[in-house]
Amino acid sequence: MPGGLIEAGRAALLLVDMQEKLLPAMDAAGPVVENCAILLKAADRLGVPLIVSEQYPKGLGPTVPPLDALIPAEAKSSKTHFSCAADPGLSARFDALDRRQVVIAGVEAHVCVLQTALGLAGRGFEVFVAADATTARRPENKALALERLRAAGVQPVATEMVLFEWMGQAGTPVFKDLSGLIK
Repeated sequence: MPGGLIEAGRAALLLVDMQEKLLPAMDAAGPVVENCAILLKAADRLGVPLIVSEQYPKGLGPTVPPLDALIPAEAKSSKTHFSCAADPGLSARFDALDRRQVVIAGVEAHVCVLQTALGLAGRGFEVFVAADATTARRPENKALALERLRAAGVQPVATEMVLFEWMGQAGTPVFKDLSGLIK
């Protein structure tokens, strides 16, 4: 149900364009990379499917090494569309997952993240953008993107919200493993 909890059994994680030649120009890139790593580790531990896009990797380079080390090669797809939802290969991957919730993190908030979120929402997905795992060159562009996304029904969330909603409860081995990611 829209507006409900993010459920590990219904969700997929999409990491958008966290690439070597893009990140140095981004605002607050360090904390964003850290939060993306938390989401990647949690998705792996909880069996949440992962899709990773790389915008024209020949020119913009691969995913940054700290994140790339957490990503299986088969999760990656290169693209030239700004929107992952408009890319035929990525679009087919979303359909094949049969998950109706998508958590998005990455760059740039007002370009690829925005267009992807709007495109997936337009296709009936329940879309969440991890605001603290998303950035842009200029903070005001990120703010405008989040405002527009919220108005369109896309839900801005925090990495910790995703993590704790995916876990669902304390006192489990998964909770013990993943709660250490948040300090």
